[in-house]
Amino acid sequence: MRRMCLGFAVGFAMFATAGMAQQGPYKVLKTAKVGGLGGFDYIYADGAGRRLYIPRGAVQGETPTPARVTVFNLDTLTPVGDIPNTRANGAAVDLKSGHGFASSKPVAMWNTKTLALIKTIDIDPKCSPDGILADPFNQRIYVLSHPTMDATVIDAKDGTVLGTIDLGGAPEQAVSDGKGHIYVVIQDKANVAVIAAKTMKVTAHYDFGDKGSRCNGLALDIKNHVLFAACGQSGIPAVTPAQPMMVILNADDGKIITSLKLAGGSDGAVFNPATMEAFSSHGNGTMTIIKENSPTSFAVEQDLQTMAGAKTLTLDTKTSHILTMAAEYGPPPQATPPAGGAPPPQGRGGRGPARGPMLPDSFSILVVGK
Repeated sequence: MRRMCLGFAVGFAMFATAGMAQQGPYKVLKTAKVGGLGGFDYIYADGAGRRLYIPRGAVQGETPTPARVTVFNLDTLTPVGDIPNTRANGAAVDLKSGHGFASSKPVAMWNTKTLALIKTIDIDPKCSPDGILADPFNQRIYVLSHPTMDATVIDAKDGTVLGTIDLGGAPEQAVSDGKGHIYVVIQDKANVAVIAAKTMKVTAHYDFGDKGSRCNGLALDIKNHVLFAACGQSGIPAVTPAQPMMVILNADDGKIITSLKLAGGSDGAVFNPATMEAFSSHGNGTMTIIKENSPTSFAVEQDLQTMAGAKTLTLDTKTSHILTMAAEYGPPPQATPPAGGAPPPQGRGGRGPARGPMLPDSFSILVVGK
């Protein structure tokens, strides 16, 4: 998942799907403008410790801002501290040891009560840490890397690197069933890699066929063994425009149960066992809620408008609230039109026109609930 270092222009900050039906139980309960500059990617809620972790990128200029992991009170959304000098894309917490970890290079490890840095952990220089997962089954941390197409496994108790797992493609979000199985959605291969936690080996790949591709989000109903893979488009190349899909499959054998339309290209998914609902967040300012009526029956319950750029999400297991984040951006600087009718300059990765800087104090945390 790419860091949101550039975002949507103010003119596009209105919801991309104006007029979308809002009938449903969910709404944006609170928007907290917590401010601060720097890019962002994953958001992580520690429901037990009542902490919210948001990594922020560095900003250069006359008053440079260093990279850090910002930490908030999960109940009030007020800042409680940070993990300084840590450029990360995500964070995770091992509840038993009380250790937090960031998908940074080196990987940062801290005390979740005091936020004091315990150590930094060197990993393969070729790695580019992105997603991260804390697995309670045997207290291990999985740090995912796109360029090396693997997961670095770390002992959560002491920070020892235990090895790496070849995933066969670019990993995005990972989930655990807490019983010895890790599932990782592979963005560029349209499948889910299944890892045996004890042996640190991939035991299967669940292919999506033509149901979905460019998949970034993954959620799991542990009780009923159901995976929710949130994909950016249908796997059929001829489909124009691309239709984002939620591919729902059996976690035991990879059999596809059904697929449902999403309101935008997903960058994150989560499942709430208390309400039997899966949530997918999208950069176009929408969130799709899917209701699991039974292990074989699913329906889109609601397409909710949030805020443009609110592309990742996390679940507060105590309140059943979903948290996401976004910011507002100014217009791009004026540029001389290219000669010969060439297209205008593009943003990073060619994903739309170049965009301007983040507006000061506009970074916001959104709370979604009933």
